[in-house]
Amino acid sequence: MIVVGGGAAGMMAAICAARKGTGVTLLEPNERLGKKLNITGKGRCNVTNDSALDELIAHVPRNGRFLYSSFSRWDGRDTMAFFESLGVPLKVERGKRVYPASDRSFDVSGALERELRRLNVQIVRERVVALIIRDGRAAGVKTDERSYPADAVVVATGGVSYPATGSTGDGYRFAKQAGHTIVTPRASLVPLTSGDADCAEMQGLSLHNVLLTVKNGKGKTIFSEQGELLFTHFGVSGPLVLSASAHMRDFEKNSYRLVIDLKPALDEKKLDERLLRDFSERSNQDYDNVLGGLVPKSMIPVMVRRTGIPAATKAHSITREQRRSLLETLKCFTVSVTGTRSVEEAIITSGGVKVGEVDPNTMASKLLPGLFFAGEVLDVDAYTGGFNLQIAWATGKAAGEAAAEILEE
Repeated sequence: MIVVGGGAAGMMAAICAARKGTGVTLLEPNERLGKKLNITGKGRCNVTNDSALDELIAHVPRNGRFLYSSFSRWDGRDTMAFFESLGVPLKVERGKRVYPASDRSFDVSGALERELRRLNVQIVRERVVALIIRDGRAAGVKTDERSYPADAVVVATGGVSYPATGSTGDGYRFAKQAGHTIVTPRASLVPLTSGDADCAEMQGLSLHNVLLTVKNGKGKTIFSEQGELLFTHFGVSGPLVLSASAHMRDFEKNSYRLVIDLKPALDEKKLDERLLRDFSERSNQDYDNVLGGLVPKSMIPVMVRRTGIPAATKAHSITREQRRSLLETLKCFTVSVTGTRSVEEAIITSGGVKVGEVDPNTMASKLLPGLFFAGEVLDVDAYTGGFNLQIAWATGKAAGEAAAEILEE
């Protein structure tokens, strides 16, 4: 049996097949396995989410029902038990996010690699260039050096995000070779672009503990969460923005705007009391100086413009209407969104092998016997919080075990 791709899904597929006694060859051109796995969660590796079936499905906006079977058999708690059995102590943080207790992603990839070697999985550092198809079924793969015959092939090559890690879209080529439809890949969990010059003016400014709400063109809230965001020369980035981007689809048909609450801990009444107190205590200071106690320094010129209150206005002469303007800007700082950065900058690729052409129980191709898919190469993607790695583990397990079973037959 051949597994193409030494990322999360590929390593899981190889381990699960080898545990059934199947001889497995894992083909991965990178010097190190799990290259993309090692940079997830800012190098901490958000292994999974401590959630059961329904909650996992709810966090997969694209083709979540396709994962019902694999998640039923392998949920977040199964993933946790699996890694702890490999000697990786885990911890659960905010939002049920699961990390290695050491905060080191290399502990996760290292444990997987040790298990592969314990199971005598052959690891070959070669790049696959094509499937071998013979007598209407998958019969192995060709690399840029030689051919590898096999009765089952699992394609776990990832998407096209982070191409430096080896996710270059090779799996889409193999799928097309087998007759599969590829849903056009696009960026998900990605920074957002804006035509708002204020973003560029504040580039490098990181805001902590703000509430980000995304409104669509009809004014409906499609995302709202508290956390951290970053202004950049092209728009906005940071953990909150990456999470929000997964909810924003098809910019050609839809428009979106971001509404940032800079003071989420204070309701309007309490914030107004705070403003009155600040203006009273600094009654002879200029407005822009008073703003220094409310927002970061690089935000002051932007707030002056947006509120329409001249910077040199003395605090004691600010009117009730002007104070209201400041309050509304602090609670509803808006940024228009024009689109996303390129798919190469995305954490996750949305799109891939059309799931209607894949058996959801086994991850087997419905078009070519002996071919299986696992992980990001499939047209499924989830929100942040460990859900995308959970897809990799669950589909990798399903594909690896099913491929091993057809070899037993």
